[in-house]
Formats: sequence, C-alpha cells, structure tokens
Amino acid sequence: NYLSWVLDVKLYLSAKKLRHTIDEDNAASNEERATALIFLRHHIDDGLKYEYLTVENPFELWQNLNDRFEHLKAVVLPKALNDWSQLRFQDFKTVSEYNSTLFKIVS
Repeated sequence: NYLSWVLDVKLYLSAKKLRHTIDEDNAASNEERATALIFLRHHIDDGLKYEYLTVENPFELWQNLNDRFEHLKAVVLPKALNDWSQLRFQDFKTVSEYNSTLFKIVS
C-alpha cells in the first residue's frame, strides 16, 4: 500500500506542519525530526520497522522507503490507466458494481 501510504503521510505531516522534515536540506529542529520519525515508524510494517531501526533522520527513512518502493508507480500506474480506458458502465449489472470497480482503479 505504498502509494496510498505516501499520500496519507504527506497529508498528515503537512497538517502537523512537519512536511519539511522529509525534504532534503531541511532546517527542522530535533523535536520536529523526532515527531516525524515517530509517526513514520508507527505507520510502517513491522518488518520494515526492524530493517530501518538504525535510521534516525525522517528524511533518510523517507528516501530509503522511496528508493525501495517508488518503482511501484511504473508497475501500477500503467495497469490502472489501462483499466480506466477499458471501463464501461454498460458492462456492469448495477451502479454499485461499477462504483466498486471505479474506486478500485482510483485507489
């Protein structure tokens, strides 16, 4: 769920005025970095948590996760675009089925 996770994290950090902590060459205070790092670690898989246990900078953790999972855009986006172009309302028996499929593609 990396792609949706990225959006959620960016929104949360922006709302808490901590978005700059995951930007390169930021001037975040130690408290801001610690708060952002706590949030990031709390919201990643346990296996990843242990793998990146020694990372103490939210920007570094963000970059490591980005490097690891960014390729998903190259895999998921073309399939979603294809599914979107093939989506036709008349192929579904109910509006509910159409909406369900639509939301799957969007997510």
